[in-house]
Amino acid sequence: MLTLEQVANKSLKKLSGLHDVLSVAAKALIENCYKKGIYIQITQGLRSIDEQNDLYAQGRTKQGSIVTNAKGGYSYHNFGLAIDFVLLLPDGKNVTWDMNTDYNSNNMKDWIEVVDEAKRLGFEWGGDWTSFKDYPHFQMVFGLSTADLRNGKKPAQKLIDAALAQINKCIQAVPALVKDEDQSIRPVKIILTKDNSVRDGLLKDNTNFVPISVLKDLGHKVTWDNTNKKLYIS
Repeated sequence: MLTLEQVANKSLKKLSGLHDVLSVAAKALIENCYKKGIYIQITQGLRSIDEQNDLYAQGRTKQGSIVTNAKGGYSYHNFGLAIDFVLLLPDGKNVTWDMNTDYNSNNMKDWIEVVDEAKRLGFEWGGDWTSFKDYPHFQMVFGLSTADLRNGKKPAQKLIDAALAQINKCIQAVPALVKDEDQSIRPVKIILTKDNSVRDGLLKDNTNFVPISVLKDLGHKVTWDNTNKKLYIS
């Protein structure tokens, strides 16, 4: 089994140059997916204008298939506001873009689990686009168009703060990875009756174990007594 450090190190170079929020979100995505038993690798982060133009030429003036409709300066990658990912196979060496795999054996497609986790962190998914679907693509644009970015506009600080708050909330909400040898523990989905939203939890011996954030979402007050090392729920 690969360690989190081994998985994270696969993506380090591609995180360089990203907007700070995107870098934090990408690291959180890698870690949160790892906790679900899914390994991912970031294959693209910041892309230069020249690199974008070269990619745009593919399938047009160069050999290959068309993979983008964006010329240089018209992709959020050019401004450090987008990432692409791929599933890293359990051997830690090979990757797959197969969207139907289920390597963590929870009867859910790993790719879609990654997408769900990315959306919780605040990413927009290219697979939701109607004109040109980009399934490995995630972005955070803070309400800015590429025209805004070409004109030098920057994300508003209040939007940055809100994005970081959402990321921190999601980091705290993801349960730790279940060890393979304990087959009595399995991931489950928890439905919050207040708003019918879905959260992640664990089930062991018919007992639910839920993240603290879920209890708070249900309206419980949760406090920690550091002196007695006890958690109080009311």
